[in-house]
Amino acid sequence: MNAFPNVDMQEVTRLTRKGRLKEAMQLLRGEPKDQTLGRETAAGRTPAEPVRSNTAKAVSRSPSSQDLLSGVLGKTLPELAGLSGLAPSATPLPMPEGARFETRSHRGPAGSRDYKLYVPARHDGSPAPLVVMLHGCTQSPDDFAAGTRMNELAEEVGFLVAYPEQTQRANAQRCWNWFEARDQRREGGEPALIAGITRDVVAEHGVDPKRVFVAGLSAGGAAAAIMGQRYPDLFAAVGVHSGLACGAARDMGSAFAAMRGGGPVEAGDTVVPTIVFHGDRDTTVAPVNGDGVIEQARAGAAATAVTSQGVSPGGIAYSRTVHREPDGRERLESWRIHGAGHAWSGGSARGTFTLPAGPDASREMLRFFLAVVG
Repeated sequence: MNAFPNVDMQEVTRLTRKGRLKEAMQLLRGEPKDQTLGRETAAGRTPAEPVRSNTAKAVSRSPSSQDLLSGVLGKTLPELAGLSGLAPSATPLPMPEGARFETRSHRGPAGSRDYKLYVPARHDGSPAPLVVMLHGCTQSPDDFAAGTRMNELAEEVGFLVAYPEQTQRANAQRCWNWFEARDQRREGGEPALIAGITRDVVAEHGVDPKRVFVAGLSAGGAAAAIMGQRYPDLFAAVGVHSGLACGAARDMGSAFAAMRGGGPVEAGDTVVPTIVFHGDRDTTVAPVNGDGVIEQARAGAAATAVTSQGVSPGGIAYSRTVHREPDGRERLESWRIHGAGHAWSGGSARGTFTLPAGPDASREMLRFFLAVVG
């Protein structure tokens, strides 16, 4: 279904692929393509500012920048469909007796959000690790839990998992608003909500505050990178799957540019232990963004990159790079999944946007998290 029924989406797709984002957004706003739109100048360039017609066809309402971006990501451009696509409801897995997967709610100065919390049957109240999982666009906590199989791993190893839930009111496609400057600040916007949920769980459920981690996919991966940069005191390590660095975009236009080809990112103030997974054929979020996440997390620290090759049990080749510091520590790790697109590697087909045959990103993230804290 086309989210913009009065728009020539083939033309929008063509313009987006060519990097002509302002022109693509003009069409998405319902304005007709005027004679100067897309015209090449004598120097072979397109005009910096396309002329807008005063007689543009009216639409039922003026879409916000979030609506336009998430609508494109969610329902229109085929090459972006992996970021948000329409997700079927995940069938809940049977839980062991004594386990709980509860819907809870957080309310604080920044607003409120629901979240789901998985407490494994083996949890006896003693200090346990916590992994905060941030879903991608159109996904839900149940869908993300099913796709990543993180609850099953929690039952096996003995940790808690929290799944903050984005709302359609905050974003039409339930994307975390990683591309908005107001949602990249400490103690403000969505980072404050996610941090508030995390603190609630730590305080109420016997969590070891030194073993709190955050991970996410796509828009959720970008949000996880933001949390790592803004709350290094709260999160001991970060997992970013198919995401972008904190500050990679500041608005809708720069979000498109970052997704297509990355861009300059600011180095962090301190090394943030981070593991990255990215498919090398991801046409939704360019693989170079994974490199940007690592560079930001490295914060300029000296390290030697050591790369090894492997093949998953499902037959998917990958490259794994660890960044070894002079004292021997390995606080940064990057996996490039060969031939993979925009999907959680090693996930279950019960959830959306997964690559079941790939190396197990959930298990590798947990291995990395626990190794970092000792």
